[in-house]
Amino acid sequence: MNQPLAYVHPEAKIAQNVVIEPFATIHKNVEIGEGTWIGSNAVIMEGARIGKNCKIFPGAVISSIPQDLKFAGEVTTAHIGDNTVIREYVTVSRGTIDKMKTSVGQNCLVMAYAHVAHDCMVGDNCIIGNSVQMAGHVEVGDFAIISATSAIHQFVKIGSHSFISGGSLVLKDVPPFVKAAREPLSYAGINSIGLRRRGYVSEQINDIQHVYRLLFMNGLNNSQALDKIEVELSPSRERDDIINFVRNSGRGIIKGYFAKDAN
Repeated sequence: MNQPLAYVHPEAKIAQNVVIEPFATIHKNVEIGEGTWIGSNAVIMEGARIGKNCKIFPGAVISSIPQDLKFAGEVTTAHIGDNTVIREYVTVSRGTIDKMKTSVGQNCLVMAYAHVAHDCMVGDNCIIGNSVQMAGHVEVGDFAIISATSAIHQFVKIGSHSFISGGSLVLKDVPPFVKAAREPLSYAGINSIGLRRRGYVSEQINDIQHVYRLLFMNGLNNSQALDKIEVELSPSRERDDIINFVRNSGRGIIKGYFAKDAN
């Protein structure tokens, strides 16, 4: 249902039961899935691929050209997964030649004034807090929560089921299942509350805790700790996810936290 005061380019592909409120603008080369709501003054630019049952609140701009001086006009896209909510004044840039797209997964909540830059890959069921500023090429795993006003350096990877405290400066990779807090950003335990909410049982949570005790609290460097983990702990999906994440980290992971550093 298009309001007469909205602008929809004739080449845009709009599914049935999409509501486009007055003063919204839909450019060409846009696809919007069934049941999605586009609020007033939202701007959906070329290359947007918006899934089903999404909510795009007033003032949001989806698929604007990248804020990257290397961008040369290549045809790229920005994807918003099904059932995702994009709140007021969020900006999501489309991709560059690096990945050719930017992606926010299904069932996500991206709160007001957040920015998701070019070539970012955000997984499913993520929460991106108010005014989070995400530089280019960032990867965020499923079920991650990034609290308000955090700033994330380009190329950083944030593991699945992790929790980052508000106002954080994220310069290093954050492994899966952890809480990250303090300044500089450090390991602050595992995200046990979030894991229980998602059906992880005590045995799994204890195994994850054991992995991170060896990684962060044993006085070993990362390579030594990973070798020890592989020898001492039985294989599991969670253990192997952590090992693979740390071994494949390009920027290096956040450090452990020790009481002697707390001043």
